[in-house]
Amino acid sequence: MDTSLIQFALLLLLTALYLPVIFFAIQRREDGQSTPAWLVTLYALLAMVLTLTEAFWRNGENDLQGLHELQNYSALALIVLMIVTVKLFLKHQSWWAWVSLWAVWMLGLALVITNALNLPEVLWTNGNLVLQRSRLGPSWTILGWLIFAISLIITISNANRTARQQLYRNRLNYWWPAFFFIFINDILQFSGIDIPGQPLRLVTVIFMAYVIVTHDLPDLRQILRRILAYTLIATIIVGLYAAGFLLLEAIFRETQNFNPLFAGAFISLLLALLFAPLFNLINRTVNAWLRADQYDPSRTIHQYSENISNILDMDRLASIAVGIILEAMQIERGFLFLVDSDHEADGRKIYRLRSARSPEERQMIAVELDESGPIASYFIREQRPLLQYDLDLLPIFRNSSRFEREWFNQLQTEVYIPIFAKRKWIGVLAFGGKMSGNRYTKEDLVTLSAHANQTAVALENARLVDNLMRLNNELRTARRQLEKNNRDLERLDEAKSDFISIASHELRTPLTVIKGYTEMLLEDEKLDENLKLMMKGIHEGTIRLHEVMDSMFDIAQIDARSLKPHLQPVELGHLIKEVCLEQASAIRERKQSLTVELPVLPHVRVDPNLLRKLFHHLIRNAIKFTPNSGKIKITGHSIPAIVDLPNGGVEIIFSDTGVGVDPNFREIIFTKFYQPGELGKHSTSRTRFKGGGAGLGLALTKGIVEAHGGRIYVESPGYDEINFPGSQFHVILPLSKQAENEELRTSESVDFKM
Repeated sequence: MDTSLIQFALLLLLTALYLPVIFFAIQRREDGQSTPAWLVTLYALLAMVLTLTEAFWRNGENDLQGLHELQNYSALALIVLMIVTVKLFLKHQSWWAWVSLWAVWMLGLALVITNALNLPEVLWTNGNLVLQRSRLGPSWTILGWLIFAISLIITISNANRTARQQLYRNRLNYWWPAFFFIFINDILQFSGIDIPGQPLRLVTVIFMAYVIVTHDLPDLRQILRRILAYTLIATIIVGLYAAGFLLLEAIFRETQNFNPLFAGAFISLLLALLFAPLFNLINRTVNAWLRADQYDPSRTIHQYSENISNILDMDRLASIAVGIILEAMQIERGFLFLVDSDHEADGRKIYRLRSARSPEERQMIAVELDESGPIASYFIREQRPLLQYDLDLLPIFRNSSRFEREWFNQLQTEVYIPIFAKRKWIGVLAFGGKMSGNRYTKEDLVTLSAHANQTAVALENARLVDNLMRLNNELRTARRQLEKNNRDLERLDEAKSDFISIASHELRTPLTVIKGYTEMLLEDEKLDENLKLMMKGIHEGTIRLHEVMDSMFDIAQIDARSLKPHLQPVELGHLIKEVCLEQASAIRERKQSLTVELPVLPHVRVDPNLLRKLFHHLIRNAIKFTPNSGKIKITGHSIPAIVDLPNGGVEIIFSDTGVGVDPNFREIIFTKFYQPGELGKHSTSRTRFKGGGAGLGLALTKGIVEAHGGRIYVESPGYDEINFPGSQFHVILPLSKQAENEELRTSESVDFKM
């Protein structure tokens, strides 16, 4: 077969090999690197066209000088295309400057080739050396190529130096083989060494496409270590085999039974026995020389488990847990973050990451991650480590908020390992780069995940203890605050009691004077009727103030525990009837009905004046909080002797069809100055519906009842100003012990209606 035909077929085959690379770059282009992928496709297409052109050029047996010049000019275009691809891969915005420089350079080349400047054939000579115009074009091309090649070297070197993640630095290192092969190819081309098809360009395209479309590339350092280790072991094995064979041949050459085959087999057997320990020694030596990571994962995990299993203090757990991992795996920095979940007002669930640090350390700002956000959803869904390299470059994390990205970036860490307990996300371990400068391997991530699983139990226990301690601190703080509030309330209550005491004493005398003079003026028959009307109003107001002062005086005595009832037998039915008759005008004014149904009741030893005030306030209270046309009923019955009432007692019940009492306020209504509703609704009227007063009536009734050793309480379904459920005030008064042969006196039954 003709040699030129074979060469043509080989060039066509080489051209066809570009097609899989082109399809690979188009189909698997990474989101965010689509423009560099298209540029690599353009690079491959241009190189393929050049190879196809060369195939037909050589098959036509044309002058190869023109092909050589075409390849030189194409080399300049390809190196420019390569540097633009690298710039776009690095997200540099200066790529257009290199395209502009290439355009200017090509314009200069066009001027030289066409001789638009009318340059002479000989540009310069010193007698020995001659610079001809025909060599200016190739020289201009090679000079431009050198400028772009040096710029490419500087660009890759700067990017490699400033890269923070080792994984990204490893990806950048793959550009060096691509540049190396195109450098060798073009140097041979410029030197005039003819290599049909330029196969090194195909290798360059393969490396470029692989770097751009592949996110996680194999570790070049690990590949280099393995190549070096296997090369050394192969060299040593071959050397030992040759040396051993020559030694045996030198020793046993004169022996009649010497067989080279047996000698080679013996040496091979000996080397097979030495291979394993020899390979391990070489592997350790290479790893130490190239700073490979050397630690025992199982021993590290065992040591970690022993040291953190019994730690319950959160700060100590964070310090020891992170410290053990940093020391064992030779990592620069590390953090332990606690994850607290919470729900927002709109129902969204958020996770708050806060650092577990002692108060003496610099505290870090916590970050909140939305459950639906890309970072939180990744941890919850995948439950496996996240690399900062992935966080920076993968498209799924580009929708995370700016604050989240900045928060993770400022940690200057490379890997995040989530901690889960009972399928609940409770923490995150974050670690920086390795001191050796190596990347995190899959084995490293598995080891760190095992550490995270062991941390989960200890962290859960520490969180429980931490929450318990925090709760105890909050309880102690709340208790101290409550004690302070109680002291303030006691002082306030004392101040109120002092005010009541002082006011009741100081105002009684002037009110008595006013009352006396107004009564004298009202008895004067010569006084004008209009003046009498005014004096009557003054007198009624004075009586009202006098009643308030009497109530305040009694309250002051109750607070001072100096209220001493003057006990004497009292017929309760008769006393209640008198009080009801005093309220007849108010009942008629409100169109209410008052019913008294009292059976025969024993006489009770009480203070009649205090009991009169007691019944007065209870009936008036029923009138005020019962609507017009409402009903008030007073009933009673005797109570047999029980534990609380050893001599028995009497219970009087005041029922009404009023607004009722809120169950939560059944005790509060008996306190001083308590007013239902808003203060703006207060009124000085004694009978107006829900009219206000001084807020002392029920407090006084309770004090009077308790001063007699009795009890008062209220029952009501609740407070309702529409349906009026009503209320029942129960007054229980104890009976005194009867002397021997003393007959128990009883009152007549009372039954009347108003």
